[in-house]
This record gives sequence, C-alpha cells and structure tokens, in this order.
Amino acid sequence: MHEYDFINRPKDLLTPEVVALLTRLHECRGRQDLFIEAEPDVLTALLEVAKIQSTDASNRIEGIFTTDERLRAIVQEKVRPRNRNEEEISGYRDVLATIHESYEYIVPRPNNILQLHRDLYSYSGSAVGGAYKNSDNIIAEKHADGTETVRFRPVPAFQTADAMQNLCTRYNEAIEAGTYDPLLLMPVFILDFLCIHPFNDGNGRMSRLLTLLLLYRAGFIVGKYISIEMLIAKSKDSYYEALQESSQDWHENGNNYLPFLKYMLGVVVKAYNEFEDRVEYLRYRKVSKPERIKAIIERTAGKITKKEIAEACPDISLTTIERTLAELMATGFIDKIGSGRSTAYVKK
Repeated sequence: MHEYDFINRPKDLLTPEVVALLTRLHECRGRQDLFIEAEPDVLTALLEVAKIQSTDASNRIEGIFTTDERLRAIVQEKVRPRNRNEEEISGYRDVLATIHESYEYIVPRPNNILQLHRDLYSYSGSAVGGAYKNSDNIIAEKHADGTETVRFRPVPAFQTADAMQNLCTRYNEAIEAGTYDPLLLMPVFILDFLCIHPFNDGNGRMSRLLTLLLLYRAGFIVGKYISIEMLIAKSKDSYYEALQESSQDWHENGNNYLPFLKYMLGVVVKAYNEFEDRVEYLRYRKVSKPERIKAIIERTAGKITKKEIAEACPDISLTTIERTLAELMATGFIDKIGSGRSTAYVKK
C-alpha cells in the first residue's frame, strides 16, 4: 500500500536541476508582485483571456469542447449550456472562478475537494458529482485499432476515502511544518491524487484545478493571467510521459516523482515567462497597435497565427490585427502560409 510521505521522500527530489527551477520561480514570484501592483489594467485584460483559455484547454484534453463563440459566451456567463459538453464546461468555469476568488480559504481537505467536484457537475445533473468512485477504475491507453492497454490501476474504490484522507492530512502537515518549499510538494500531491483517481469521472480536470489551488495558496498566482491548463494541453505528450514514468511502482512506494516534478515546475516557469512577455507588450500602450503587432511577429521564431497574436494582445481588436497583417504582407515584411484554420504568418 502506498505511503503518503511528505517528510522523507521530498529530500530525494532536491537535485541541482530542481533547486535551480525553484530558485527561478521564486525570482519570478517577486517580479509578479511588482507587476500586480503597478499594472492593474494590463492584468485585467490578461485575466479575461486566461479564463477562456483555461476552461477550453482543460476540457479539450478530455475531449469536451464547443465552438469558440459558444465557449466565450459560456465563460462570460452570457448563455446557458445546451448540451452535455457545455454543461461540463460551465461547471469548470464555476470551479475555476471559485478557486480564483477564494483560494485562501480552500484548504485541500477531502470535504473541500468533494465540494469542488460536485460543483464541476452542477449543471449536468449527474450523480457522479461530489462522490468518490463506486467501482474500481483503470487508466488505459487507447490504440488506433480500438484496443486498450492498461497503463495503471488506481487505488480500489473501497480504499479511496481513506487514501484521500491520508493524502490531504500528510500534505497539510508538511505545509504547516514548512520544511519544504510548497512548490516541491505540489507535484507530489497531484501525482498521488491522479494515482488514487478518486472519482468515476473528472479526475484529470480536478487535478488541474487542484494544481492551481495549491500554486495560489503558495503565492504563485500566475495561473490567473496565463493559462496553466493551456500550457499542459500544448505539451500533452510530455505530460502523459512524465505521469507514466513517475507512477511506475507507485503502489509499492518505488516510484520516482522527479519526472513529473520537473515537468510541472517547467510548465510554471513557462507560464511566468509568457506572463512577463505579455505584460511588457501591454504596458507600452504609447506604441501604436500595428507596431506592437509587428514587434510580436519580429520576436517570434517560426510561424505565428492570428489567434496567438490576439492572445498576446487582448486589448487589440481582431479587425486591427487583420488589417495590420494585410499591411505587413503588402510591404513584404511577412508571408502568409496555409489556409483556413491553419493559416499562419512568418517573417521574411
């Protein structure tokens, strides 16, 4: 049976590479606080974009999606869900908002996690919301021919409540003791949560929401402004590889948390890099919008899409972006490649 050890096992995770990542992230956190104090208007624009991206990406990883237009309207609470996918998207939006607004008061305890899971399914009327799994589940890999291979067998259903209680208790004790950096403990908690796989449905989405909760409670709130879920979705193969590698021999306490730890810390570093880049783009509003768009393209290695430009500059309208791209093509500054949804632009 797995032991939820947040006292002894973290010692083995403090490799030079991990220590360097932790140091980098604490430096980023220091600059984060300065940005938040000095650039409130800029951050409001980033916040709205990140809400949409997070809700879209975390659900899309699980095959839950709707149109871009409907997604934006749902996140902005302008429409009601009209099918199962949109019900689950609406639930994610609400739980994300709860974590954004109340993370200081949400201690990672079983009753709080169950309540968040209940809210995830509050629009669907499904009986799975807010209850642990009632039957054993597996984590399987689906192949092109339709067959499946079992990649991991989580904790049995009858042991789930005790496992979640032990996980939360040991984690909270370690946080209160203050022996280790919370950033070191967060990926360990998330990996253990995923190995328990406590719910019949929604485990992946809950793991990403809990990642934000633990980061925010540790003072690393970059996920409010840059979508952590989107960065995970973009590196989904690496995410699953790290998860697979770190979960081997988990039941026998022989697993190695390092691959998943390094992956998760790397994602947070990437989020902070994007955060600082976007704040820099937005803070210099005296520079004309076409010039800012040109600067983004100039600093991009390889191709860039219209959507990526819009994400980097949420205060610039799509009309202005399209007009600027047309002008830059006319002057020979960029080339257009692809067509339709795959259209992108590259600097000549």
